Amino acid sequence: MNETIQTNKFVELTYKVTDKKTGNVLTTVEFPLGYVHGVNETLAPAVLSELEGKSVGDAIEVPIDCNQIYGPRDESLVFTDRIENVPEDYREIGTTITMESENGATRNFIVTRMDDKTLTVDGNNPLCGREVIFSLKVLTVRDATEEEIEEGGPINAAPDIDESLKMPF
Repeated sequence: MNETIQTNKFVELTYKVTDKKTGNVLTTVEFPLGYVHGVNETLAPAVLSELEGKSVGDAIEVPIDCNQIYGPRDESLVFTDRIENVPEDYREIGTTITMESENGATRNFIVTRMDDKTLTVDGNNPLCGREVIFSLKVLTVRDATEEEIEEGGPINAAPDIDESLKMPF
C-alpha cells in the first residue's frame, strides 16, 4: 500500500520554480528536499496543501502569486552607488550582502547590476511581484521518526570517520 502525505509523514521531493509570465526556470532543486509534513513550513502553505494526500511518484504543479507570500516589490529597497564605495568582495552580480539598519534589523540585498561606474543592490525577495509555478515530484513518503518530528525534517547523522585518519589540527 502506498503511503500518502499527511501530518507526521517524512516527505522527500524535488521541485522547480518557473516564472509564469516568461516561462523561465528560476530555480531547480534536484537534490531531494526532506521535511515532516504538518510540522515544518519549508514550503508555501498552498504547496503544502496540494501535497496532502499525494504519494510516491506523484507530480503536481501549483501556481503561486508571490505577492501574497513576499508582498509587492518595494522600489525603495533598490540602491545604486558608485562602484568605488563598494568593497571588492561584493562586486559580483548575485552576491548577497547582509545590511543592518540603525535599529539593528538585518535585511539581505542582492547585487543585481554592475558596470564600470555603479553597482545596484536589491533588498526585495527575488520572487516579489512574480507569479510562479511550483512543479514538484514526490520521491519518498514514510512515517517520520520522533527525532524527525522534533526537528521538522531529516536528521543528518555525522559522517562515520575513522579516528586514525583524522588530521592532528
